[in-house]
Amino acid sequence: MEYGTGRGRVWGAVLPGVVAALVLGVGGCAAADGPAAPAPGTSGTGADTGATAEPRAAAALVEVAVSGGFAGVDNRLAVAEDGSWTSRSRSGEVRTGRMTAGELAALRAALEDPAYARVPEEPSGRTVADGFRYTVTYHDRAVVAGDDGRPAALQRVFDALPGGGPPTAP
Repeated sequence: MEYGTGRGRVWGAVLPGVVAALVLGVGGCAAADGPAAPAPGTSGTGADTGATAEPRAAAALVEVAVSGGFAGVDNRLAVAEDGSWTSRSRSGEVRTGRMTAGELAALRAALEDPAYARVPEEPSGRTVADGFRYTVTYHDRAVVAGDDGRPAALQRVFDALPGGGPPTAP
């Protein structure tokens, strides 16, 4: 079977095999490996079922990520509107809990403080070598801070988070 000359001949001979491999590969993944894992930032089940839960962007009041450090940390904390929270470390450790009504009210007050709305989205200080980078996302606005100091309004948010934010251990 000849599809043309030169480069067209090669692609004409290879293309049907590539298409078949992609179709068979994609179609067979779910059946062979079981259900697909939830995408990062989503969750199919809650912590009350015993399943590990990822922080959920859709239901989150606030999400905080910490990255960097000497060990290459990449940890996340999500607090839902109802005060339930999930913390996940890069190592796979998952912790969950629920804030009390008072704790949740303090977090909401810190996030809704007009001073927090004026916190710069990027740090203005120098970058600390092997330091941590914190990203706080609230109402589709991400504020990034480093270890070089946090504005007081941002520190109030961290003080109100469960455990002071996501862990900085790997």
